[in-house]
Amino acid sequence: MRQEAEGALSYPVSVNRLAQKGLTVKIEADERERRALRDFHALEDVKSFVAELQVLPWKKEGVRVKGTVSADIVQQCIVTLEPVEARLETQVDSLFVPENSRLARLPTDDAGELIIDAEGPDVPEPFSGDSLDIGAIAEEFFELEIDPYPRKPGVEEAPAVTLTVGDAEEERAPNPFAGLKDWKQKT
Repeated sequence: MRQEAEGALSYPVSVNRLAQKGLTVKIEADERERRALRDFHALEDVKSFVAELQVLPWKKEGVRVKGTVSADIVQQCIVTLEPVEARLETQVDSLFVPENSRLARLPTDDAGELIIDAEGPDVPEPFSGDSLDIGAIAEEFFELEIDPYPRKPGVEEAPAVTLTVGDAEEERAPNPFAGLKDWKQKT
């Protein structure tokens, strides 16, 4: 549901009576909102955040939100812990329908099982009330574009770990299953 703000941005837009040509919404996050985005998404910094979206009527009672979200962010490298700058640019194209709409129901077969086509179009998301939180939609696409494992350019993998076993030293990558070998022998 897009009614309540769950993240850092909230821009509710009334979709009760959209004109046929729709409504253009531009969100340019101010300093307070960029700090909130930084903190909510565990980033080092959000230097800029701009969402340019169109809110259009879709079918009889639905809403289509399309446009772009772009941002300049700074993350922490997962290997060196140094700052990594990144430019995010993503396309938004989502459909929303009132929660009681027949378009919100997922199709089922004769046995009552859901029919989901992985290659087909996304099912519209339901919303309640007469407004959509365009800020939350933009933030969702922003979050999906953030690299979960940022690396500084030129850094490929973590350095090898030196293991000391008895008197011998051996340099190799850590084995995540090494502890299980000893555990199995104890049981």
